[in-house]
Amino acid sequence: MRTSVAKSYAKINIALNVVGKKENGYHNLDMIMVPLKLHDTLIFTKLQNRSHNSVTIDNFSIIVERHNSVSEAISLFNKKSGINNFFSVLIHKVIPVKGGFGGGSSNAAATLLLLNKWYKTNYSLEELEEMSLGIGADVPFFIRNVPARCKGIGEKIEPIKIKKDYYVLIVKPEQGCSTKEIFDKSDEYKLKTCNIDNVIKALEDGDDELLANSICNSLYEVAASFVPEIKEIIATLNSLGLSIVQMTGSGSGVFALSTDKKLLKKARRLLEDKYLVELTKIKK
Repeated sequence: MRTSVAKSYAKINIALNVVGKKENGYHNLDMIMVPLKLHDTLIFTKLQNRSHNSVTIDNFSIIVERHNSVSEAISLFNKKSGINNFFSVLIHKVIPVKGGFGGGSSNAAATLLLLNKWYKTNYSLEELEEMSLGIGADVPFFIRNVPARCKGIGEKIEPIKIKKDYYVLIVKPEQGCSTKEIFDKSDEYKLKTCNIDNVIKALEDGDDELLANSICNSLYEVAASFVPEIKEIIATLNSLGLSIVQMTGSGSGVFALSTDKKLLKKARRLLEDKYLVELTKIKK
Protein backbone atom coordinates (compact mmCIF):
# COMPACT_ATOMS: atom_id res chain seq x y z
CA MET A 1 0.00 0.00 0.00
CA ARG A 2 1.69 3.18 -1.20
CA THR A 3 1.98 6.15 1.17
CA SER A 4 3.38 9.64 0.62
CA VAL A 5 3.84 12.72 2.83
CA ALA A 6 3.43 16.43 2.05
CA LYS A 7 4.10 19.58 4.06
CA SER A 8 1.41 22.26 3.98
CA TYR A 9 2.66 25.71 5.05
CA ALA A 10 0.85 28.54 6.85
CA LYS A 11 0.80 32.16 5.62
CA ILE A 12 0.28 35.64 6.99
CA ASN A 13 -0.97 38.78 5.31
CA ILE A 14 1.60 41.45 6.16
CA ALA A 15 -0.80 43.93 4.56
CA LEU A 16 -4.34 43.56 3.26
CA ASN A 17 -6.33 46.21 1.41
CA VAL A 18 -9.93 45.76 0.34
CA VAL A 19 -10.11 47.95 -2.77
CA GLY A 20 -13.55 47.21 -4.19
CA LYS A 21 -16.30 44.69 -4.74
CA LYS A 22 -17.16 42.67 -7.83
CA GLU A 23 -20.68 42.18 -9.19
CA ASN A 24 -20.52 38.52 -8.13
CA GLY A 25 -20.05 39.54 -4.50
CA TYR A 26 -16.33 38.81 -4.25
CA HIS A 27 -14.07 41.61 -3.01
CA ASN A 28 -11.05 42.96 -4.89
CA LEU A 29 -7.94 42.81 -2.73
CA ASP A 30 -4.37 44.08 -2.78
CA MET A 31 -2.24 42.11 -0.31
CA ILE A 32 1.24 41.14 0.74
CA MET A 33 1.21 37.43 1.56
CA VAL A 34 4.18 35.48 2.89
CA PRO A 35 4.50 31.77 3.70
CA LEU A 36 5.71 30.60 7.10
CA LYS A 37 7.79 27.59 8.06
CA LEU A 38 4.95 26.50 10.36
CA HIS A 39 3.15 23.66 8.58
CA ASP A 40 0.62 20.87 8.71
CA THR A 41 1.72 17.40 7.62
CA LEU A 42 -0.47 15.42 5.21
CA ILE A 43 -0.07 11.64 4.93
CA PHE A 44 -1.63 10.12 1.81
CA THR A 45 -2.41 6.42 1.42
CA LYS A 46 -3.85 5.18 -1.88
CA LEU A 47 -7.07 3.21 -1.40
CA GLN A 48 -8.05 0.09 -3.30
CA ASN A 49 -11.63 -0.61 -4.40
CA ARG A 50 -13.05 2.52 -2.81
CA SER A 51 -15.47 5.10 -4.22
CA HIS A 52 -14.64 8.07 -2.00
CA ASN A 53 -11.80 9.74 -0.10
CA SER A 54 -11.34 9.57 3.65
CA VAL A 55 -9.85 12.61 5.41
CA THR A 56 -8.97 12.52 9.12
CA ILE A 57 -7.69 15.48 11.11
CA ASP A 58 -5.92 14.89 14.42
CA ASN A 59 -7.50 17.92 16.06
CA PHE A 60 -10.67 17.29 18.03
CA SER A 61 -11.75 20.94 17.70
CA ILE A 62 -12.31 20.44 13.97
CA ILE A 63 -15.42 18.77 12.63
CA VAL A 64 -14.29 16.36 9.92
CA GLU A 65 -16.46 16.23 6.84
CA ARG A 66 -16.02 13.99 3.81
CA HIS A 67 -15.88 17.01 1.53
CA ASN A 68 -13.15 19.39 2.68
CA SER A 69 -10.40 21.22 0.77
CA VAL A 70 -8.23 18.09 0.45
CA SER A 71 -10.99 15.90 -0.96
CA GLU A 72 -11.98 18.78 -3.27
CA ALA A 73 -8.41 18.96 -4.54
CA ILE A 74 -8.26 15.20 -5.15
CA SER A 75 -11.58 15.29 -7.04
CA LEU A 76 -10.44 18.28 -9.11
CA PHE A 77 -7.15 16.57 -9.97
CA ASN A 78 -8.97 13.35 -10.94
CA LYS A 79 -11.30 15.28 -13.24
CA LYS A 80 -8.48 17.24 -14.86
CA SER A 81 -6.14 14.27 -15.33
CA GLY A 82 -8.65 11.51 -16.08
CA ILE A 83 -7.17 9.51 -13.21
CA ASN A 84 -9.80 8.16 -10.84
CA ASN A 85 -8.12 7.14 -7.60
CA PHE A 86 -9.11 7.70 -3.99
CA PHE A 87 -7.05 8.28 -0.87
CA SER A 88 -7.05 8.07 2.86
CA VAL A 89 -5.49 11.31 4.13
CA LEU A 90 -4.37 11.98 7.70
CA ILE A 91 -3.76 15.66 8.45
CA HIS A 92 -1.51 16.40 11.40
CA LYS A 93 -2.91 19.86 12.12
CA VAL A 94 -0.54 22.55 13.44
CA ILE A 95 -1.80 25.64 11.58
CA PRO A 96 -4.48 27.32 13.74
CA VAL A 97 -7.97 27.13 12.23
CA LYS A 98 -10.21 30.16 11.59
CA GLY A 99 -7.27 32.44 12.26
CA GLY A 100 -6.40 33.84 8.82
CA PHE A 101 -3.39 31.55 8.36
CA GLY A 102 -4.69 29.79 5.24
CA GLY A 103 -4.59 26.20 6.51
CA GLY A 104 -7.41 24.85 4.35
CA SER A 105 -6.13 26.53 1.19
CA SER A 106 -2.60 25.36 1.91
CA ASN A 107 -3.79 21.77 2.43
CA ALA A 108 -5.51 21.87 -0.99
CA ALA A 109 -2.41 23.24 -2.76
CA ALA A 110 -0.15 20.67 -1.08
CA THR A 111 -2.51 17.95 -2.29
CA LEU A 112 -2.37 19.12 -5.92
CA LEU A 113 1.43 19.40 -5.82
CA LEU A 114 1.80 15.91 -4.36
CA LEU A 115 -0.58 14.28 -6.84
CA ASN A 116 1.14 16.02 -9.76
CA LYS A 117 4.43 14.51 -8.59
CA TRP A 118 2.91 11.11 -7.66
CA TYR A 119 1.34 10.54 -11.09
CA LYS A 120 4.06 12.36 -13.08
CA THR A 121 1.39 14.42 -14.86
CA ASN A 122 3.88 17.28 -15.27
CA TYR A 123 1.36 20.10 -14.93
CA SER A 124 3.18 23.44 -14.83
CA LEU A 125 2.87 25.72 -11.83
CA GLU A 126 0.67 28.00 -13.95
CA GLU A 127 -1.65 25.09 -14.76
CA LEU A 128 -1.83 24.08 -11.11
CA GLU A 129 -2.58 27.68 -10.11
CA GLU A 130 -5.41 27.87 -12.63
CA MET A 131 -6.73 24.50 -11.49
CA SER A 132 -6.53 25.43 -7.81
CA LEU A 133 -8.57 28.63 -8.17
CA GLY A 134 -11.62 26.38 -8.45
CA ILE A 135 -11.12 25.45 -4.78
CA GLY A 136 -10.51 28.89 -3.26
CA ALA A 137 -9.00 32.31 -3.88
CA ASP A 138 -5.95 31.75 -1.63
CA VAL A 139 -5.02 28.36 -3.05
CA PRO A 140 -2.97 29.61 -6.07
CA PHE A 141 -0.63 31.49 -3.69
CA PHE A 142 0.32 28.22 -1.99
CA ILE A 143 1.26 26.54 -5.28
CA ARG A 144 4.43 28.66 -5.55
CA ASN A 145 4.51 29.41 -1.83
CA VAL A 146 6.82 32.45 -1.99
CA PRO A 147 6.40 36.02 -0.64
CA ALA A 148 4.14 37.86 -3.06
CA ARG A 149 1.84 40.75 -3.79
CA CYS A 150 -1.57 39.26 -4.53
CA LYS A 151 -4.34 41.16 -6.29
CA GLY A 152 -7.84 40.51 -7.60
CA ILE A 153 -9.45 37.97 -5.30
CA GLY A 154 -5.93 36.70 -4.61
CA GLU A 155 -5.18 34.98 -7.90
CA LYS A 156 -2.91 37.65 -9.46
CA ILE A 157 0.47 36.88 -7.92
CA GLU A 158 3.67 38.94 -8.17
CA PRO A 159 6.63 37.52 -6.16
CA ILE A 160 8.55 39.98 -3.97
CA LYS A 161 11.85 39.85 -2.08
CA ILE A 162 12.29 40.14 1.70
CA LYS A 163 15.74 41.25 2.86
CA LYS A 164 15.63 40.27 6.53
CA ASP A 165 15.17 36.83 8.06
CA TYR A 166 12.21 37.63 10.27
CA TYR A 167 11.01 35.47 13.09
CA VAL A 168 7.23 35.42 13.36
CA LEU A 169 5.15 35.09 16.50
CA ILE A 170 1.55 34.16 15.76
CA VAL A 171 -1.15 34.51 18.39
CA LYS A 172 -4.73 33.31 18.05
CA PRO A 173 -7.57 33.75 20.54
CA GLU A 174 -9.88 30.80 21.08
CA GLN A 175 -12.67 32.41 19.07
CA GLY A 176 -12.06 32.31 15.33
CA CYS A 177 -13.53 34.36 12.48
CA SER A 178 -15.69 33.29 9.56
CA THR A 179 -14.17 34.71 6.37
CA LYS A 180 -17.58 35.07 4.73
CA GLU A 181 -19.08 36.76 7.78
CA ILE A 182 -16.21 39.25 8.06
CA PHE A 183 -16.30 40.19 4.36
CA ASP A 184 -20.10 40.52 4.40
CA LYS A 185 -19.95 42.79 7.44
CA SER A 186 -17.11 44.84 5.91
CA ASP A 187 -19.54 46.33 3.39
CA GLU A 188 -21.02 48.36 6.29
CA TYR A 189 -17.64 49.95 7.15
CA LYS A 190 -15.49 52.70 5.69
CA LEU A 191 -12.39 50.55 5.34
CA LYS A 192 -8.85 51.83 5.85
CA THR A 193 -6.14 51.01 3.33
CA CYS A 194 -2.35 51.37 3.32
CA ASN A 195 0.31 52.08 0.71
CA ILE A 196 1.31 48.61 -0.50
CA ASP A 197 4.26 50.01 -2.47
CA ASN A 198 5.72 51.31 0.81
CA VAL A 199 5.27 47.90 2.42
CA ILE A 200 7.17 46.24 -0.44
CA LYS A 201 9.94 48.86 -0.26
CA ALA A 202 10.27 48.32 3.50
CA LEU A 203 10.51 44.55 3.07
CA GLU A 204 13.03 44.80 0.24
CA ASP A 205 15.18 47.38 2.06
CA GLY A 206 14.88 45.83 5.52
CA ASP A 207 13.40 49.08 6.88
CA ASP A 208 11.55 48.06 10.07
CA GLU A 209 10.37 51.56 10.90
CA LEU A 210 8.80 52.06 7.46
CA LEU A 211 7.26 48.59 7.63
CA ALA A 212 5.72 49.20 11.07
CA ASN A 213 4.28 52.53 9.90
CA SER A 214 3.00 51.17 6.56
CA ILE A 215 1.22 47.88 7.27
CA CYS A 216 -2.52 47.68 7.82
CA ASN A 217 -5.44 45.30 7.40
CA SER A 218 -8.71 46.70 6.02
CA LEU A 219 -10.65 44.02 7.89
CA TYR A 220 -9.12 44.70 11.31
CA GLU A 221 -11.92 46.82 12.80
CA VAL A 222 -14.56 44.48 11.38
CA ALA A 223 -12.97 41.37 12.86
CA ALA A 224 -12.30 43.11 16.19
CA SER A 225 -16.02 43.88 16.46
CA PHE A 226 -16.58 40.11 16.54
CA VAL A 227 -13.46 39.21 18.57
CA PRO A 228 -12.36 42.13 20.82
CA GLU A 229 -9.35 40.11 22.01
CA ILE A 230 -7.66 40.90 18.68
CA LYS A 231 -7.12 44.50 19.87
CA GLU A 232 -5.98 43.31 23.30
CA ILE A 233 -3.35 41.01 21.77
CA ILE A 234 -2.01 43.76 19.49
CA ALA A 235 -1.84 46.22 22.41
CA THR A 236 0.04 43.67 24.52
CA LEU A 237 2.57 42.97 21.77
CA ASN A 238 3.10 46.69 21.21
CA SER A 239 3.62 47.24 24.95
CA LEU A 240 6.45 44.68 24.87
CA GLY A 241 8.31 46.72 22.26
CA LEU A 242 7.11 44.91 19.15
CA SER A 243 6.15 47.41 16.44
CA ILE A 244 5.54 45.26 13.34
CA VAL A 245 2.25 43.83 14.54
CA GLN A 246 -1.04 43.28 12.72
CA MET A 247 -3.98 40.94 12.25
CA THR A 248 -3.69 38.42 9.40
CA GLY A 249 -6.35 37.66 6.80
CA SER A 250 -9.90 38.05 8.06
CA GLY A 251 -8.78 37.21 11.61
CA SER A 252 -8.75 36.31 14.37
CA GLY A 253 -5.01 35.56 14.29
CA VAL A 254 -2.37 38.21 14.98
CA PHE A 255 1.33 38.22 14.07
CA ALA A 256 4.46 40.05 15.18
CA LEU A 257 7.63 40.23 13.04
CA SER A 258 11.08 40.76 14.51
CA THR A 259 14.69 39.71 14.09
CA ASP A 260 14.90 39.70 17.92
CA LYS A 261 14.09 36.08 18.75
CA LYS A 262 14.55 36.65 22.51
CA LEU A 263 11.90 39.36 22.53
CA LEU A 264 9.44 37.13 20.68
CA LYS A 265 10.15 34.28 23.11
CA LYS A 266 9.38 36.64 26.00
CA ALA A 267 6.08 37.58 24.35
CA ARG A 268 5.29 33.91 23.80
CA ARG A 269 5.81 33.10 27.49
CA LEU A 270 3.47 35.92 28.50
CA LEU A 271 0.69 34.94 26.09
CA GLU A 272 0.78 31.17 25.76
CA ASP A 273 -1.33 30.44 28.85
CA LYS A 274 -4.24 32.42 27.39
CA TYR A 275 -3.91 32.00 23.63
CA LEU A 276 -2.69 29.61 21.00
CA VAL A 277 0.87 30.83 20.31
CA GLU A 278 3.52 29.63 17.84
CA LEU A 279 6.99 30.96 17.07
CA THR A 280 8.18 30.37 13.51
CA LYS A 281 9.98 32.11 10.61
CA ILE A 282 9.10 33.48 7.20
CA LYS A 283 9.70 30.87 4.50
CA LYS A 284 11.46 32.55 1.56
